[in-house]
Amino acid sequence: MTRPPLTVRQVMTADVVTVAPDTPLDVVIGLMNLYRIGALVVVDPDRAPVGVFTDRDLLRRVAVAPPGWQSLPVEVWMTTHPHTIGPEVGWEEALAALERFRVRHLPVVEGGKVIGLISPRVLVARREEYLTRVVEERTRALRQANDHLLSRDAELTYNLRAAARFQTRLLLPPRPPDWPELRWGTHFAPLNHLGGDYYDTATPGPDQLGVLIADASGHSIAAMMVAILSRTAFTEAAATTDRPGEVLAAMNRRLLALADDRFVTAFYGVLDRGTRVFRYAVAGHPPPLRYEARTGEVRPLTGQGFLLGIMPDEVYREREVQLEPGDRLLFYTDGLIEARNEIGETYDVARLTAALLAHAAEPADKLTAVLMADHRHFCGTQPSGDDVTVVAVELVGG
Repeated sequence: MTRPPLTVRQVMTADVVTVAPDTPLDVVIGLMNLYRIGALVVVDPDRAPVGVFTDRDLLRRVAVAPPGWQSLPVEVWMTTHPHTIGPEVGWEEALAALERFRVRHLPVVEGGKVIGLISPRVLVARREEYLTRVVEERTRALRQANDHLLSRDAELTYNLRAAARFQTRLLLPPRPPDWPELRWGTHFAPLNHLGGDYYDTATPGPDQLGVLIADASGHSIAAMMVAILSRTAFTEAAATTDRPGEVLAAMNRRLLALADDRFVTAFYGVLDRGTRVFRYAVAGHPPPLRYEARTGEVRPLTGQGFLLGIMPDEVYREREVQLEPGDRLLFYTDGLIEARNEIGETYDVARLTAALLAHAAEPADKLTAVLMADHRHFCGTQPSGDDVTVVAVELVGG
């Protein structure tokens, strides 16, 4: 039996918290903390929506607010004239509306009155519940027809592994770019089949190579979905500009309306083939390490920039370094340096730097292998608590 299309009424948060426009901000914030919510709707006496107040509205204003701001009415800080949506709108159309309006919350209105609230997080979570029910119904029907079908756990494992293969094909480049002056080494290990780590490359110009490493918060399906959204935004932006800061800013704008309470850290740099100048920008990601063959020293590629998907209009400032033959660049996610051993010590940047110095003469592929062997030796029997991704790039030639 075919189920009817999923509508907003079926997935919305029906017990939406509402307040009057003259409600003091301290009362509003107290309600948000009490109910552990990121948004509420401001309504008039007839329950018609006049505004939406979110945690982002608070963050944007509180840093410059005058003393006594807590007593201000919520109508002073709320987002006025909110976009709304009807309860019979389909799931896909609702998600598209959130992206089109670039908002994280839409009041659901029927007969002029607020009856619910939707957000990307709610839509995805309720859709997942809905799809889970559909899968369960079909699974029961199949079991009746064939007692030898895989058990539910085995089927779930199979699907997760299939999704992991799909993620690898979708998120990771099939092979590093074939530049004779570059050698590559990579290690990709999601925590539970699916993860939020990924790396990618781009060629904004014939003699330019972009390298991205990113980490979506969380694990499993939710992190993978945010990572896919992030990679799509990167692919589109990196094809139009060779400025790393502009690429990260474009990714940030795309993720603001879709990632909800999740975020992405990223590092993106562009290497000019002729000059060997490497220009880069950072969005809250651990700084890659550069081994300088000329001096025998390791230096971090530091920079400043807020996480993607959190702050609107964030500017990602660029820096650049002059690379030379023999140099190595080591990109990694925080799962590498935050891993712990049996006594609770972290692998940290100092240990990673020491390992890089000890094995800097190795080619990129072997360098990645020996660094991960050192990492496993340090962690011992302590299981990993996060995705781990490492990319090593070696500059060869004269």
